[in-house]
Order: sequence, then C-alpha cells, then structure tokens
Amino acid sequence: MKTVSIITVNYNQYQVNIDFLNSIKLHSSNNQLEVIFVDNGSKIEYENAYREIYPDLVYIRSNKNLGFAGGNNLGIKIASGDYLLLLNNDTEITPNLIDSLVEELDRNPSIGLISPLILFYDQPSTIQYAGYTKMNYLTGRNKDIGGMETNTGQYDAENRETAYCHGAAMMCRKSTLERVGLLSEDYFLYYEELDWCEKFKRAGLKLWFLGKAKIYHKESISVGKESAIKTYFMTRNRMLFIRRNTGFLNTAFFSIYFVFIAATKQIIGFLLKGKVDLAKWTLRALAWNFTHNKNSKELGFKI
Repeated sequence: MKTVSIITVNYNQYQVNIDFLNSIKLHSSNNQLEVIFVDNGSKIEYENAYREIYPDLVYIRSNKNLGFAGGNNLGIKIASGDYLLLLNNDTEITPNLIDSLVEELDRNPSIGLISPLILFYDQPSTIQYAGYTKMNYLTGRNKDIGGMETNTGQYDAENRETAYCHGAAMMCRKSTLERVGLLSEDYFLYYEELDWCEKFKRAGLKLWFLGKAKIYHKESISVGKESAIKTYFMTRNRMLFIRRNTGFLNTAFFSIYFVFIAATKQIIGFLLKGKVDLAKWTLRALAWNFTHNKNSKELGFKI
C-alpha cells in the first residue's frame, strides 16, 4: 500500500484548522495517510485540540513564521510518504480526491506535479481554478482557466497538462524532489508555487490538472483583500519571479513595463481611493527588487 503525506501550514487559524482536520478525517483514503501539521509561529498552540480530531497527527512547531514555502519545506523534510500532498489549511477535501491524484501519478510517470479542480467554499458552484495558461514573461501575467465560471461539470472529464499548478492543493512523488528540490523560501508569500512549477518544468516533468478531483477553498482568509502584506508581496514577488526565471534581456523589458506602467497604474489607483499606505507598500516592494539580489530571503513582515 502506498503512503500519502498530507502537509498543511497554519498561522493563527484555529477554527479553520479544526474544519480542515475534520475534512481529512471524514474523507479517508484507500492509501495510508500521514498528516503533517506545521504550526508556523502561531501565538497560541492548540496541538491537543487538533490531536483530539486526528490522534496520529504529526505536529511540528516553528517559533517564527517561515512563510508558505518555509513552512511546507519543514513538513516535506520529515514526510515519510511515497506521495506528498501540499494542502492549504483553508481547504476542505472531497471523497476520492487523494486516491484520484495518486492513480493519475501512477498512470503517467511524466507528471511531476498535479492539482485538482478548485471551487470556492462560500460559493461551491463557482470555480476558482481549472488550470493556468502559459505565463507572459514580458508582463509577468497569465490567466486562470475556468475562474469564476459556474461549475456544471464542464471540467470533470478533463485530464491534461497545465502551465502551472495551484498552491492550495498540489501533489508530487517524494522521489521527484531529489531532482527538483524544495520550494524556494526567497518569496515568503505568493509566487513560490509558480517558481516551484518552473523547477519541475526545467527537470523535464509535466504539470497536470485533474478535473474529477475537487477541493473547496476558503480564499483570502489569511491576509484579506488589498491588505498591506498582500500588496507588498504580490508586487515584490511578481518582479522577483521574473528575475529568477528569465534571462537578463527579458528581465530588463519586464522591469520597464512593470515599474512605469503596471505598478504606476496601481499606485495611482490606490491614491485615488485614498489608500496612501498601500501606495507606499507598492513603492517599497519595487525598491526591494533594486536593493536585493534575486536570492535574498525576507522572513517576516513588519508594518
């Protein structure tokens, strides 16, 4: 029997974690499960409460917030499973999700990383993710496939390559990481899963979408919309992603576009809405890229 290690990272979200663990417990797998819970510097620990739901929980505590990549890497390093399933703690799974992903990886050895169909938890008939289009490296933009469409089963039969997997739910073989490596901790938050996908592609492996497997995602519970932390890291890491994954000429053209068009438009928009603080965080994010090399880490965030 194959073993699947589910890895999830938490930061101060007690009730969300309770719901997550109940979901895992409810929708068991035919494969043997190892559930690894990484507490990423939360102010209060609830290990005993989590173990009441899932007694075999593998609980790891980090005294500081290591970000999405750092937290997941802690779990990956101790995982004993043949397969690793990285799941956001703000997701709830469905029956046969785990087994369907494992079966697809077994069927197609060329797949390196696979994600399921993702639906919004609060609007369960609305699609968040059914794959991604290719990245335009000159603008640092791509599009989600199926985003905000009403789910009528139109993607249930789809089993195909995608440009990127989704960080809320992605599975790989543990053995593959000997070739690919861990998630890059240089990002702290946002874009790290896209960077990881680029590593899989450079290793000659495919990224895959499986429509018959589904999860529900409670989007933006951690940081909210138009928050300082989201504005800063989305801006900073969009530029960092291009710097790390394209050549000098592409980076130069992207930087001109991003600084003088995309970011300038964003700053003006914030100022018109009276959100001066968010305009300042956008400027700080741009400045970071011109004062740090592309492998500089930034753990934590201070307002």
